Amino acid sequence: MASLQLHRVVKRYGTTAVVHGIDLEVKDGEFVVFVGPSGCGKSTLLRMIAGLESVTEGDLLIDGTRVNDVSAAQRGLAMVFQSYALYPHMTVYQNLAFGLENLGAPRAEVDAKVKAAAKLLKLEALLERRPTQLSGGQRQRVAIGRAIVRDPTIFLFDEPLSNLDAELRVQMRAEITALHKRLGTTMIYVTHDQVEAMTMAHRIAVLRSGNVEQFGTPLELYNRPVNRFVAGFIGSPQMNFLNARIVGASDAGLRVLLDAAPTGESQPPLPIDGSAKTQQRVMLGIRPEHVAIGPTSGPALALTATIERVEQLGAASFLYCALGGGERLTVHAPGQVAFESGTQIKVSLPVAETHVFDTDESENAFRRR
Repeated sequence: MASLQLHRVVKRYGTTAVVHGIDLEVKDGEFVVFVGPSGCGKSTLLRMIAGLESVTEGDLLIDGTRVNDVSAAQRGLAMVFQSYALYPHMTVYQNLAFGLENLGAPRAEVDAKVKAAAKLLKLEALLERRPTQLSGGQRQRVAIGRAIVRDPTIFLFDEPLSNLDAELRVQMRAEITALHKRLGTTMIYVTHDQVEAMTMAHRIAVLRSGNVEQFGTPLELYNRPVNRFVAGFIGSPQMNFLNARIVGASDAGLRVLLDAAPTGESQPPLPIDGSAKTQQRVMLGIRPEHVAIGPTSGPALALTATIERVEQLGAASFLYCALGGGERLTVHAPGQVAFESGTQIKVSLPVAETHVFDTDESENAFRRR
């Protein structure tokens, strides 16, 4: 196992910077996920860690040793790619053994490591098959097994499940998480799927345009996003954002008036601090699962919404609603609902679940109490 530190790491291609001075520390034995939209720099960052891309500026350290100029083969890492990259003419056993044989490992050691990895990944009955005879999930397990036999200090995963169907993704997610628990090895995992990130990671680094927007546990990102970008990226369906303006601040909290609020209706203060200017434009955020249909027992902001579309999932329902001024509101209702399109409903936004953001999605959120 090993720790990893990145100090002001920059990557440029010519004059174009794609990674901008990232500072990050991955602890020994930790499972860290890099998540973000396409083009945010997460795979480039992973490839720099692996030694497949050079570091333009900054320091990359493994267990405190600077490895900027150390070759990929000598870093003691193993990488699992999005494409399985298996040799089609070789059996599963031969694919697992190939890397060790190239390093000149004794035959007995190769055999022992291959069989141990096969047992760990439930591949024992498939060792004599070729990749074309395997399912997508089995091929991915072989690709992971090829990394395991090398006894790496850090595992690197570059979107390894993106080629699988939805059911297999869920299964492989559980298998990789269980594998981490059994091995205890440091793992760094890249994905664009925030559900994968939330369900697998000890900590998540949310990247955008070559910068780390926030680095923390899944629930830290979910409950206290640092800005509107993180708030919108983490959570499915994404957080609702409603136009509002600040109308006052006191010891009780921040008072905002939603553009879609009924005229003249008093709104309770939000448990949010911040240096706010009266009439400052802001965005109020609330997650779909926190919006209540009808009144709630605690203080809440009240709105009238018109249902445009209903999605019935059996255990839950999603209501896609229109508010005044053309704004949209998504409601995640538990169970099954009988509403139809065109129905007007009263909804409540509990103040304890609200967030307030600057209109610039990169700016820090107002601090919640």
